[in-house]
Amino acid sequence: MTEQQKKQKIRPFTAPKGVPDYVPPNSRAFEAVRGYLQHRARLAGYEHIELPVFEDTGLFARGVGESTDVVSKEMYTFADRGDRSVTLRPEGTAGVMRAVIEHNLDRGQLPVKLSYAGPFFRYERPQAGRYRQLQQVGVEAIGVDDPALDAEVVALADASFRGIGLTGHRLELTSLGDDSCRPEYRRKLQDFLFGLPLDEETRRRAELNPLRVLDDKRPEVKEMTADAPLMLDHLSPECRTHFETVTGLLDDMGVEYVINPRMVRGLDYYTKTCFEFVHDGLGAQSGIGGGGRYDGLMAQLGGQELSGIGFGLGVDRALLALETEGKTFGDERRVDVYGVALGEDASRAMAVLVGKLRNAGISSDMSYGGRGLKGAMKGADRAGARFALVLGESELEAGEVQLKDLTAHEQHAVALDDVVAQLQARLS
Repeated sequence: MTEQQKKQKIRPFTAPKGVPDYVPPNSRAFEAVRGYLQHRARLAGYEHIELPVFEDTGLFARGVGESTDVVSKEMYTFADRGDRSVTLRPEGTAGVMRAVIEHNLDRGQLPVKLSYAGPFFRYERPQAGRYRQLQQVGVEAIGVDDPALDAEVVALADASFRGIGLTGHRLELTSLGDDSCRPEYRRKLQDFLFGLPLDEETRRRAELNPLRVLDDKRPEVKEMTADAPLMLDHLSPECRTHFETVTGLLDDMGVEYVINPRMVRGLDYYTKTCFEFVHDGLGAQSGIGGGGRYDGLMAQLGGQELSGIGFGLGVDRALLALETEGKTFGDERRVDVYGVALGEDASRAMAVLVGKLRNAGISSDMSYGGRGLKGAMKGADRAGARFALVLGESELEAGEVQLKDLTAHEQHAVALDDVVAQLQARLS
């Protein structure tokens, strides 16, 4: 390297715009929330599915809907080296359905109950709670059109958010009907919309999917559509019964909700039950999760005529909502035990001891770099350890170690051969 290169300041890299990093200590809460949401899904019998991060672009164009903002404006789409059009997954349901069809999961016991977690990608204008790489945990229950399954999925989502400590959110619920009543409602809604002085782009949206116009956030459009006909008032008898059964079951389960007849989710495949969790403490990006039933999606993607229902819960949004409520979730402790070795021989012995603790399932770390007792104990504090093991040359000669209880502020000598058993007993 030349002197000129040495003098020249190298500009460090930063994460892409709209892509958050989760680093310690904040990553502990991220991991805890994501893990808890997955845990609740497992308790309800949902098995894990690991999805590709990118798929054939046509999967999302056909499955999500070309009239949606997700497909028309927000997808990360590119040609691979084989000149195939692929897209970073913007949502999970279409990919799950593709996998179910491809691997014949729908040919066995129904419903097929699957859960997934990971990053999803949308090209949006970044702001608090709106990221270009967003983290979600989702479930899908495929193959049975039973309102009890709808109630299970909605209640599972509600219990998941409440389980991490959220209380300031509300569950909004509606029905979007199905093929027995949607076509006639669509005609009525279009007749209403085409009588309004809509701009060209909004009129084109009304032609493709008039429901999307009801989701327009512009004040002037909201004012014009205030008296628009609503799907909930035009349900077929079958859809009405289905929705009333779902709400009745939620009432029996003690799940609180409000009916929002103007709700429109951002994806085209939803039918019948549709729901969203809203947290007003997050401002414009108030949605923290939601989902619904999608009765025609499997057939639309080349599979059987089977229905399904699912949700996607935002890990990023849940963390922001917890922050808004002044709450935390998860254990702030990095390890349970921290080893402090004083001297070269003691350091070697401590490394062996820490390895034994880890093999016994006890989270452990130790000081490195020959730090003194005071500096090493600061490391134990930063790790949030419950216990510290102090090993010096004199302890090593005696075949023992000083066990410090950092909560009770007690200390006593323990034989090196007994340390693992003693800590297992104390931590059980």
